[in-house]
Amino acid sequence: MMVRPPSRQSKASSRLLQELRATLSGVIRLAILGFWHVHAADYAAEAGAHPETEIVAAWDDDAPRGEARARDLGARFHGDLPELLARSDVDGVIVTTRTSAHPEVITAAADAGKHVFTEKVLALTPPDAQRITDAVERNGVKLTVSLPRLSHGYTIAIREVLASGRLGEVTQVRCRLAHDGALGQPWLPGHFFDPAEAGGGALVDLGCHPLYLTRLFLGGMPESVSAEYGRVTGHAVDDNAAAILRHRTGALGIAETGFVTPHSPFSIEVHGTKGSLMYSTPEPDLFVRTAPPGSDATWTQLPIPQSGPSPFEQWLGHIAQDTNATENIALALDLTTLVDAANRSALTGTAVRI
Repeated sequence: MMVRPPSRQSKASSRLLQELRATLSGVIRLAILGFWHVHAADYAAEAGAHPETEIVAAWDDDAPRGEARARDLGARFHGDLPELLARSDVDGVIVTTRTSAHPEVITAAADAGKHVFTEKVLALTPPDAQRITDAVERNGVKLTVSLPRLSHGYTIAIREVLASGRLGEVTQVRCRLAHDGALGQPWLPGHFFDPAEAGGGALVDLGCHPLYLTRLFLGGMPESVSAEYGRVTGHAVDDNAAAILRHRTGALGIAETGFVTPHSPFSIEVHGTKGSLMYSTPEPDLFVRTAPPGSDATWTQLPIPQSGPSPFEQWLGHIAQDTNATENIALALDLTTLVDAANRSALTGTAVRI
């Protein structure tokens, strides 16, 4: 007995039925846009495991890479981005393209009415970042930028201490995060060292975390940024970096990062006129001391609360509840400004005023 292949009409009916089932079940249907970033696999895994999301499509400007990854995800690959964005069964997109493509890709997705979750940084220059947020606002879609350490337990605890006034007026913040991704046989992909695609090196990638945390704990944007970049491994971009943020109050923020440190702990220090706070790994301990100088009081260990929802979960919440990631977007815009200022400072050897 010969079995007839399904007709175009039956295929269309089947697709419409799948869309109807997804709509009725409340599932948010997603597309992955680009597999350039090292965290693309992490976000795809989180989306694939989440009960309220389904990955239905993928696009990449590197077709062989995109086709292979889409196949692994069981999603349809599109070589044409407008074609994917025209799909009615795509509610939102996860953007993990090269950083330099964010303005074009995210703006196109927003203009197509798709909600957007993206890896930091939002863009490489403030005008491009503003162009993205303008498109998001204009089209009424939900944007969340992955700034994951904002929701970690230690950040929640530090913010509570600062809000209580126990440290007095903040005078200095120091945050360091580094790894060994550029050493030996680098485990970072080669395109992470391409200035045209990545927009920089350690500072624009890993250094984003110390930057947005330092800005957060300072209590606002600095007046100026001074940065120094090192190239230990001889790549075209920095693999060792530090930025100093000078706040209008006189407080200083120091953000340090690098791809050339195998055993560097992640550490945060916040010092004020009445006390100090310190957090560090590998033992995730948080200590505070607020006793007057000369007293016998010692450091007190503070409990670290459970972390809040991940940025991806926050994004889904904003979609479901029709709310906006106001603080997240504001900090993402500030982060782009800080990265841009640090890049210009390192290039010119002078402080850049914000």
